[in-house]
Amino acid sequence: MYWAKQFEVSRRTFLRQWGWATVGFLAACNGNSVREQASVRVGAMYLLTGGFATYGEFARDGINLAVAEINQADGINGKPLEVIFEDESDPVQKARRLVLQEKVDFLLGIDSSGNGEALIPAIPELERILMLTHAASPKLTGELCNPFVFRCSINSPQNSAAGAEIAATEGYQKWTTIAPDYAFGRQSWEFFQKALQERKEGVQFLTRTAFAKLGTQDYNSFITTLQNSGTEAIWCSLWGNDLINFVRQAQSFGLFEQFPVYMELGAAMEVLTALGEQMPVGQWVGTRYWWQTPDTEVNRNFVAKFRQQYQTYPSYNAQNAYVGLKLLALAANTAGTTETKAVIQALEGLEYEAPMGKLVLRQSDHQAIANVTWGKTAASPNYDFRILEPIVVVEGESVTRSPQKTDCKL
Repeated sequence: MYWAKQFEVSRRTFLRQWGWATVGFLAACNGNSVREQASVRVGAMYLLTGGFATYGEFARDGINLAVAEINQADGINGKPLEVIFEDESDPVQKARRLVLQEKVDFLLGIDSSGNGEALIPAIPELERILMLTHAASPKLTGELCNPFVFRCSINSPQNSAAGAEIAATEGYQKWTTIAPDYAFGRQSWEFFQKALQERKEGVQFLTRTAFAKLGTQDYNSFITTLQNSGTEAIWCSLWGNDLINFVRQAQSFGLFEQFPVYMELGAAMEVLTALGEQMPVGQWVGTRYWWQTPDTEVNRNFVAKFRQQYQTYPSYNAQNAYVGLKLLALAANTAGTTETKAVIQALEGLEYEAPMGKLVLRQSDHQAIANVTWGKTAASPNYDFRILEPIVVVEGESVTRSPQKTDCKL
């Protein structure tokens, strides 16, 4: 990390003083300025092993569906598209290998915000675009932003603010949280507090909170802390297996009968399909895409193709990865080249009709602006998992921080 911070400072100064031409010269020294290959190659890095691997598997499914569609439509600038998958552990070394050995034209991923924060400072050295499709830390398109990094998915401040929009309409005044004990969980709680304070007077945020390490198996002590905290409602940013374990154990403690639990990522298909009827009904849950909305031809076609191919409904991670690859292909075809500078220019400000609805890659910080979906868990005889009813869609502009507040300086 010490090296990465040193590089980040020198890289910003370098770009200001010497500009894009010198960056291109450095890439040429590595043999990567002109990439004459039979195919266009993308390096995709996701969590493909361990307790969160279902997220990476859904992303891989979405990518493979996009690859088939892109290649059926004559590929990228007439060349076939090829994707090389890597587990995102040790992301800096994996990215270097993908660029220097596999000669990929673009990078795609990352699931973990921690891995994203480690990787981004090294990206300018590689002179490749990184399209973020999952990691939600605001730093990635905020203080760590650089010209090579784009994010096509909802970030934590956007999702937290959408949850606060809903919470502000209900009567709960005292709040606490249960969250993963790393950047994402603490940032989620921080942004939820700020957003709710802006929308509702007199709310209190308790100091008795529960932060659990990733991979926690026993949540009993954390659940007891929540029950004894004096709260009226709970903000929960656990995700993946951690959320699944928490919900199962919280059910046995009767937590959901005592308090409403707003689960920021509770509407992930990875969670809902694993829990089935164990997911309590009537709880507010958020997501970064929900397959039932919007009711557009683009979304209906995506869901139908995904179900036909994989016999399941797409998760937000599948949609995000699918869209990320589609955006790279669209920009490269628009630019008529895979050269980094030209594709960056094609991506900046790009508007795209995705399954999740219209999104815009904001030029000032490369963060996607799109609508955010929440809903209440409901049982349905047509599905063996909880669906969302009602569904609430929050306008993206209303929950996206201004460029001045992101600390991004491109």
